[in-house]
Amino acid sequence: MGGLMANREQSQTISQEFLAFEEEQSTRAGESAVRVGRRVGFWSHFLHHEWAAAALYLILDVVSWVAIYRIAGWFRYDAFYATPFQFFIINLIQLGVIVTALYFVGGYDRTVEKLTLGYAAEHILAVIAAGLVSAMLIYSAATFDQTMKPSRGVLLLSFAIFLPVSLAYRRWIRQYVVTSSAGRSFLVIGGGARAARFYEAYKNSPNGEPLEFVDANEKRVGQPIAGKGSPIVQGNLTAKLNNPRYSGIILAERASSLSIELLERLVRAQFQQTRVYTLESFYETHWRYLPLGIVDPFWPLQTGFQLARISPYHYLKRLFDIVASATALVLCAPLFVLIPLFIWIEDGSPIFFRQERVGRDSRRFMLFKFRTMHRRPDEPNEDIYTRKDDRRVTSVGRWLRKLRLDELPQLWNALKGDISLIGPRPEWSKCAERYEQTIPFYHFRHLVKPGITGWAQVNYPYGESDEDAVEKLKYDLYYIRHYSLKLDAMIVLKTLYTMLFGKGR
Repeated sequence: MGGLMANREQSQTISQEFLAFEEEQSTRAGESAVRVGRRVGFWSHFLHHEWAAAALYLILDVVSWVAIYRIAGWFRYDAFYATPFQFFIINLIQLGVIVTALYFVGGYDRTVEKLTLGYAAEHILAVIAAGLVSAMLIYSAATFDQTMKPSRGVLLLSFAIFLPVSLAYRRWIRQYVVTSSAGRSFLVIGGGARAARFYEAYKNSPNGEPLEFVDANEKRVGQPIAGKGSPIVQGNLTAKLNNPRYSGIILAERASSLSIELLERLVRAQFQQTRVYTLESFYETHWRYLPLGIVDPFWPLQTGFQLARISPYHYLKRLFDIVASATALVLCAPLFVLIPLFIWIEDGSPIFFRQERVGRDSRRFMLFKFRTMHRRPDEPNEDIYTRKDDRRVTSVGRWLRKLRLDELPQLWNALKGDISLIGPRPEWSKCAERYEQTIPFYHFRHLVKPGITGWAQVNYPYGESDEDAVEKLKYDLYYIRHYSLKLDAMIVLKTLYTMLFGKGR
């Protein structure tokens, strides 16, 4: 009996010790979770600021590049730079080139999705381009300063290491940016037709943050914004404007319809609390195109256009077109022998396709391409669009279209000045006449020279309907409004991605 009592007491003691141990472990786990939560909360709060991600990307780029280049060249430091000042200047040049290249592809833009394969490819191309430009600048400088003996191996190894490292921490930061946006939403002021159209566009976009609609007009409160299943328009606008949890405020009403008091509140919010977007600025910032609903006949006369009647960039771009197209024609000379041979073997002559297109200021010209379709007589009711798996396209033509090699003869048009290397797609005159009658403000795209590649071509699939023509016009208008060297450089990198990965059609 005494033995049973002793065993029972011993069992109770063990149970109490086990429970105490479990409680201690639970307390430690809770404290650890709190610490982790605080760390995540700090980063989420920090990265909520629009400037934070860009600043972090820039700091990491500078630190990682200097560290990688220093370590890679550590053992040969005295061999190829005579003084520390030379080392500093060369690093400064390389960082300038790297930052510029990554800036062109959106490497510092919070709104650019960095977890996709498309961005990874553009990032790789940007770093490779930065490496080539850096090498050219460094070795050009070395020809004038004999004390500099830069190492090709060190430069190549540094860029080879920097490329995956810079891409990795961008993906990591992007995940934290997504986390910081969890539980946040955009507040849309407006409950009318403009807000409903915006909701439909937002629903089909990659944006994941929810929308909340609020309206000062009590008649719209309680109504779905765009039919059954869509968000309900809410009231109490004043209280919502004081809430700091919104990622941004979107103005979906015309400013003239808002009260002076509300406009003053929005101005204070813009400079003190949360970014305020007009519909136009939201479309341009997040989606990089222009909604046709805000375009009117006076649109080109607004301030903020980087396209001017007399612009220095016009002359710089024309010089670039002449040099680049002439160089490309020389370098691609073997292709001008091989491609016609393949076309002739499969489908005979003619080798080239000629068609009247519309250029700047609606001027007509004859455009040249390699023929990619079977020979056929003109038919009045023939489909003017090239469809997916179109039977009219030859086997050779299908590959030429995928790699965009059918566009090579347009280099001659660029050299002549009919088109530029970069600009809106030169439209067939028959289609242009039709679109100008059916699509409002279509003629605005003729304010600039058309191009072999352009913003619409690299951001939107191949058009095969009138609806696609409307969508591509949105990107063309964005290009016209933001006409600049930066945008052209982005288009070049996106075009290289399209060609290398066979995304054409």
